[in-house]
Amino acid sequence: MSQKLFQAIEFATKAHSGQFRKHIKIPYIVHPLGVAKILIESGCSEEVVVAGLLHDTVEDTEVTLDQIEYEFGKEVARLVEGASEPDKSDSWDNRKKHTIDYLRDAPMNVVLVTFADKLDNMRAIRSDYEKIGDEVFGRFKEPKDKQQWYFESLAEVFSQRIADEPLVTLLQEFKAEIARVFGEV
Repeated sequence: MSQKLFQAIEFATKAHSGQFRKHIKIPYIVHPLGVAKILIESGCSEEVVVAGLLHDTVEDTEVTLDQIEYEFGKEVARLVEGASEPDKSDSWDNRKKHTIDYLRDAPMNVVLVTFADKLDNMRAIRSDYEKIGDEVFGRFKEPKDKQQWYFESLAEVFSQRIADEPLVTLLQEFKAEIARVFGEV
């Protein structure tokens, strides 16, 4: 990994400055760092890791894809775009259905960034679930049953797309986290 990785950490930290995870006092930057850690440990390329660090900047900050491309190149911008929801003003159901459908045929590097994102999210949900139970779902716009549908649908798509280690082991962890929170499928 080169200086680009540290540049991306600084960029993401500035972009997410002042943001916290949903209804808790953990700085938001912990999430992109967790995503990057998963990608690094999985042996992904630097571009994929950098995209993992930046995956929420366009969705959740004032950063634009043009800025990402200027700072980190066309491929990183393409991966960030692929891992971002195209229309945040659309309904939750439509946005999640789009994500699930898109991932069925998305470029593999987009699948990797998205998988690391959802695994880190599921780890955080499970950790909070163990502390406060179903109250964790009060942090989300949609109820537990819809969250369950979304994460189980993602697991199904990731199962069709991920075939190599160490990602297969992480996929089993993802499914186990879902089962701990929502019950056995």
